[in-house]
Amino acid sequence: MFDDGTILALATSDAEDRLLSADEPLSGLQVRCGGELPGMIAVPELLELVRKARLSRFRLARAINAQDGSDAISAWVECEPAQDGQGCTIRVRTWQTAQILPEDGEIAQQRRAVTDRHIAELSAYLDAGQRLLAVTADSSELGEVAAAMASGIGQVWTDFLAPENVTHQQPLHWRLLDGTRVIVPGSQRSWRISLIPHMTPGFEPAGFELLLLSDEPAPEPLVVAEPSPKAPRRSLVGEDLAPVLKQPISRIIANAETIRTRLAGPLPDAYAEYAGEIASAGTLLLGLLEDMADLEVVESDSFTTSPDPVDLSEVARQAAGILGVRAREKNIFLDVPPPEWTLPARAEFRRVLQVLLNLIGNAIRYSPENSRIVIQLEHAGERARIAVADQGPGLSDEDQPRVFDKFERLGRSGDGGSGLGLYISRSLARAMGGDLTVQSMPGYGARFILEVPADTDA
Repeated sequence: MFDDGTILALATSDAEDRLLSADEPLSGLQVRCGGELPGMIAVPELLELVRKARLSRFRLARAINAQDGSDAISAWVECEPAQDGQGCTIRVRTWQTAQILPEDGEIAQQRRAVTDRHIAELSAYLDAGQRLLAVTADSSELGEVAAAMASGIGQVWTDFLAPENVTHQQPLHWRLLDGTRVIVPGSQRSWRISLIPHMTPGFEPAGFELLLLSDEPAPEPLVVAEPSPKAPRRSLVGEDLAPVLKQPISRIIANAETIRTRLAGPLPDAYAEYAGEIASAGTLLLGLLEDMADLEVVESDSFTTSPDPVDLSEVARQAAGILGVRAREKNIFLDVPPPEWTLPARAEFRRVLQVLLNLIGNAIRYSPENSRIVIQLEHAGERARIAVADQGPGLSDEDQPRVFDKFERLGRSGDGGSGLGLYISRSLARAMGGDLTVQSMPGYGARFILEVPADTDA
């Protein structure tokens, strides 16, 4: 591990891991990484190596990596701790510099999308014409605009979020609107739009995911007086906890993803994996928070749905389009109803979409790679049905009724989920006057069937 060969640079550190002295090129890298000389070691991997050597009192050596502007630095460094544990002698044996190649544009866009999804305070799904399909908001500050957008399903999103300094007829091509600043009624913060297309290479986008983001922190929440004894019970998660927790959790996820994907510079694989675990844990926590908020909604005495004429075939295609990228990552083919098929029903569009996103998402999660998921339509008199059939592990007769229980993950466990998705989906289906059932056999996949009232006047 150690030899008496060439030493390119010598340096010393103290008991607090401050760099006391250093030769070039190490001294220059210390300063360009934001440190001082003398000062705390600013190169993360060098700091870790020095700290380990000092605490263990063993001579250690390894390759360290750092980023110096547009260059990637790789150096072999030896650390020899002082006998009294008060510092280290640092020897740099090799030093290699290589230019960092520009990142592939598609990969960069995917990484940006991951980060934007986590920090967005409002998200919406759009069709190919940039018309609203569904909208959700995490910030109470955006409640007014979110409500307006929810009541304007079918309109272009720019009717509600006007782009700044844009006078052309709307909607513009999506590439011109991606990243543009928008005016949010009732907010003093600066906002921008991120548009993520759902597309197959060589074709125009089949729809979009719209994210509303602000680089400014949210205002401090107002202190709400305690409700009087006669006041109805407040929603603990949906009204109190969710708005407060979602943004910081999303920021944690976004920062962890930035580290994991090495956007901030080169990083050892082990640290990237740690960051990935943090991001995954944060995502699970955020999903649990959203599930708990939905649970409070569907279990409240005042919960109702607003049925309207809806085409289940169109909703199925929209849900499949939203989850198409996730399916392609596992080489899973989504067999959706063709555009000429229709199935009129009476239900609430966004609730049907929510249920189908859950069913198709589960099917993708538990289906093997290179398999097929079939979305089927059925008309049965006064009932309209849409089924999602996968080729996953299936469910036993005993597990089929239990899979809809609250917090139950029998037969489909191991993903860290809350076990609330199917319970909430069945509650929504029954609130719309329908039901959600399953047909399955172990080893032969599962077929989940959403049933709602048919639109007999269509």
